[in-house]
Amino acid sequence: MTEYSQVQRVLWVILGLNILVALAKAIFGLLAGSMSMVADALHSAFDSASNIIGIAATRVAGRPPDQDHQYGHAKVESLATLIVGGMLLLTAYWVISEGIVRLTAGAVPEITGITVGVMVATLVINIFVAWYERRMGEELQSSFLIADSEHTKSDVYVSLSVLAGFVAVSAGYPAADPVIALAIGVLIGKMGLSIIREAGMVLTDAATVRCEDIVRKSVPSIPGVRGYHRFRCRGGAGDLFADIHVTVDPEMSVLHAHEIAREVEAVLKERVPGMKEVIVHIEPGTESGSQIKG
Repeated sequence: MTEYSQVQRVLWVILGLNILVALAKAIFGLLAGSMSMVADALHSAFDSASNIIGIAATRVAGRPPDQDHQYGHAKVESLATLIVGGMLLLTAYWVISEGIVRLTAGAVPEITGITVGVMVATLVINIFVAWYERRMGEELQSSFLIADSEHTKSDVYVSLSVLAGFVAVSAGYPAADPVIALAIGVLIGKMGLSIIREAGMVLTDAATVRCEDIVRKSVPSIPGVRGYHRFRCRGGAGDLFADIHVTVDPEMSVLHAHEIAREVEAVLKERVPGMKEVIVHIEPGTESGSQIKG
């Protein structure tokens, strides 16, 4: 089973749990008239939407290179993450707008034991989902799973703030519900901007994974290598591409130099997690040492 197939399996499990959580919050939030709980339900609904986008994106990202995509389709995963970020910004706008309307109207939500129980139960599910998704994201080196786990983790904090709002409303402060909804809207917007920034870094070939120390320790120790320079790396976690200029004895045979190039490539692929391809340029040189340029 490929990495992308494993990511899809994780996303299917999480999708089912997120749909259950979103429906429970939405139904009981509407019945109670709690704006903060409905906002939290929307937040959870976008967890589900991002899971669906992730499933579709990883299906495409897992395709092998073709005539039009000779470096593969892995960036589709980052593109999907970018779309999720944009959707979160739209959600933040709606939640903030509705929170302002509720604050000025002075609506009072009806808090019951069932409402509180639903929030506590969904909170427990979200804690498990955030932990499980993060662990699998790190294990499979999936940038989408890791980003989505942060999304789910924020849902945990949102749910805690909603419960705090219930306490405030029960204590005679009804304005706490729309105020917390506003805070949730700001949190969702901030998270959307963060996700867009991270996805944009990958799509613009930024160095999102720092591996210079590993290169500095590994390459000069390879027999026959006299130095290196112009090391560059791009891509996201689990999908890294790099190129490096390595200097060798000017009198060395082409065959021997080629063997050194293959050794450099093999070492970097082995020691840098997620390194998919390394292009090694062999140059004649007498210096020892290294220079790294981003």
